[in-house]
Amino acid sequence: MPDQDPPKLTESATETNTTGAAVQTPVKPTPAKPKRHKLPPYKLLLHNDEFNTMDTVVIRIVKLTPLSAAQAIDKMLEAHRSGTAILLATHKERGELYVQQFASARITTSLEPDA
Repeated sequence: MPDQDPPKLTESATETNTTGAAVQTPVKPTPAKPKRHKLPPYKLLLHNDEFNTMDTVVIRIVKLTPLSAAQAIDKMLEAHRSGTAILLATHKERGELYVQQFASARITTSLEPDA
């Protein structure tokens, strides 16, 4: 019977067995991590209105968004002075939810793509 070379392993690791002899064992390839598809960002805009009090707007911003009270006051004042303020950037679906939630509180917001 002719001597045959063992099959070559493309990836291997050398280990020692209980007798101390070196043994090659195949290494399992690591599966590639799936790439996350990043959703395009959208800006949630707060619009100034003449109906809601400043306190009401700040309270609703704090309740509906992850913004702090200090950040909510800054955004509310920006909208009051300039007409609009960017509350936050998020993906479209969550932005649409924010618009609906603010609308239920009679606060005007809108959503637009963030370029």
